[in-house]
Amino acid sequence: MRSASGGKAGKSDSVRKHEFGCNTIQRQQHMSIQPTVRIRGAEVYKGFLSPERQQKIVADIRAVLRKAPLFSPVTAGGRRMSVRITSAGALGWISDRKGYRYEPCHPSGTLWPPIPESVLDPWCRILPATPLPDSCLINFYAPGARMGMHQDRDEADLRWPILSVSLGDDAVFRIGRVQRGGATQSVVLSSGDVLVMRDEARLAYHGIERICPGTSCLLRNGGRLNLTLRIAGNRA
Repeated sequence: MRSASGGKAGKSDSVRKHEFGCNTIQRQQHMSIQPTVRIRGAEVYKGFLSPERQQKIVADIRAVLRKAPLFSPVTAGGRRMSVRITSAGALGWISDRKGYRYEPCHPSGTLWPPIPESVLDPWCRILPATPLPDSCLINFYAPGARMGMHQDRDEADLRWPILSVSLGDDAVFRIGRVQRGGATQSVVLSSGDVLVMRDEARLAYHGIERICPGTSCLLRNGGRLNLTLRIAGNRA
């Protein structure tokens, strides 16, 4: 979607890890990881997360939601979105009548919870040479929810990649070009799939056309979680 920034002494291992990226073992593992499908430059890693890893991530996200509950955003024009959202990390994405931007706090005023290690794992395995993300946007799609075609361009530096994790029901992902309009292509994203948008695909228009209810039993009451990892703030 469409930049803010947001310590002091005694940096933890987690903070150092965020600054310097992933470890040597993860860099070596990356050498054998290749996308299953490429669509308009976007990379799809089908079935990247095992059922056990998916369950761990869902449990960790539930803990995040207890501290930063899902909320229903509105666009700058006042239209309420069909997805519910929240975030984890130093910065979280916000949409309201003031516009689209990143903020250090949930609308309730509390700081966003840290990004769980289980969520960072796909980034480390696929993008080990890239600094760790400072933002994880959490979208929940109930049956009937969708996401219109848009660009992710609210980040401070648009050269960094975006990685998203699909959990729960299948979704039809549609991607176009850097310019709005024209022909698009689509691919079904299933639970455990990971999508990476970088290089020529980084600013491509994309969206979720529809959810396919009943295609996964990962989430108790159905629906789809999409976790979008990104570097939103300035990096030295």
